[in-house]
Amino acid sequence: MKNHHLSLEITQRVFSSLVQRLNCEFAYDTRDPLAVCLVFGAGGGRPVRWVFSRDLLAEGLTDRAGEGDVVLWPVYDRDGEPSSFCVRVGGPHTALFQIPAEPVAQWLAATYRAMPKGAELTGVDWDELVQLAE
Repeated sequence: MKNHHLSLEITQRVFSSLVQRLNCEFAYDTRDPLAVCLVFGAGGGRPVRWVFSRDLLAEGLTDRAGEGDVVLWPVYDRDGEPSSFCVRVGGPHTALFQIPAEPVAQWLAATYRAMPKGAELTGVDWDELVQLAE
């Protein structure tokens, strides 16, 4: 089992003219190899936790990705490079966050070194899972 964590200060866009800074934490655990966890308000009194696909996060760093409750898209600097990315979460009450891309991309690369893409389900005991489902 390997855990990977990244803590960052990010921007929550409440309105176009109102932003607030808050802490977040990305977490990855090889025991749940397809998912990442993003905790908004980490270290605060009422953190909010979202779990979504690691591959969705990877795609959202460079292209619009996701539907429904989690949508991500890159924000480009003047040179056309992705400098940050946005995460929109929530159903009827959405929240929008802007997160620096580089530290997340480096952290994400470390998760893929720990558990390569395509190897996430290697070693799964499918017979045991079927028995649990019955």
